[in-house]
Amino acid sequence: MSEPYPPIEPYDQGMLEVGDGNLVYWEACGNPAGKPALVVHGGPGSGRGTWTRTYFDPERYRVILFDQRGCGRSTPHAADPATDMRHNTTGHLLTDMERLRRHLGVDRWLLYGGSWGSTLILAYAERHPERVSEIVISSVTTTRRSEIDWLYRGVGRFFPEQWERFLAGAPGTPRDGDVVAAYARLMEHPDAAVRERATADWCAWEDTVLSGETKGASRPYGDRPASARVALVRICSHYFSHGAWLEEGALLRDAHRLAGIPGVLVHGRLDLGGPLDTAWELARAWPDAERVVVEDAGHLGGATTRGHVLAALDRFAAP
Repeated sequence: MSEPYPPIEPYDQGMLEVGDGNLVYWEACGNPAGKPALVVHGGPGSGRGTWTRTYFDPERYRVILFDQRGCGRSTPHAADPATDMRHNTTGHLLTDMERLRRHLGVDRWLLYGGSWGSTLILAYAERHPERVSEIVISSVTTTRRSEIDWLYRGVGRFFPEQWERFLAGAPGTPRDGDVVAAYARLMEHPDAAVRERATADWCAWEDTVLSGETKGASRPYGDRPASARVALVRICSHYFSHGAWLEEGALLRDAHRLAGIPGVLVHGRLDLGGPLDTAWELARAWPDAERVVVEDAGHLGGATTRGHVLAALDRFAAP
């Protein structure tokens, strides 16, 4: 199984003006003359993870990472209640990615990401297939409303007590109501204490869904710094309450636009938050994609998932 490459630091970085008063942070690592690859982080609102730099051979790849609007080092930050979320949508992010490509002088690039990042990758590649050389995805999502409803309601069948607490965090929301939209409203509340409570309750639920993988050893959401937690929950609830501004099933319907782009989809069979059927449906609609099921992995993956990702990236690094 492939092993990560040694840690590397950026050789270039900057803040790209993308309009609406937003500056998007980006960085480039590895070989400036190498194969361009863009890392698309999850969340939405998680910010880039520096560990993903080690997934790419630094001699063969020019690795580009960026923080999507409102998170990480990008400004204005969504943790600031004055930040206007109207200018943070899927459409804005797709335009930002294309603007970054042109800014860096990239003709075509490989796209890598997981979870929400896979949704953004698919949306970008279906809009600009001529700009994508290959795609590698772990923990496939397409952010259909049905997927959102599963994550914030359906999976509560496995954690009924914790889901009741999550629902109670949005007072007045009926059991069959839109709990995600209720949290999005709480994250815009003028009282900081209300926003902080909503952030804590949202993160507690997300960590519950992942608890079968973490075994209580960590809280992937709750252990983040305070401002990062607020930005993540504000952006997540904003995007998911709007169905990511995507027509239901559009990314699967339009997967034919990916024809000719080689892809690898790595998904854990035990992914409770994002069940395997989405990856299965995508692979069926995209014949050029190879589907890899990791039998003992969930949403966070693990050594086996990472090994499949590394192997795919090594394979695609070849001329």
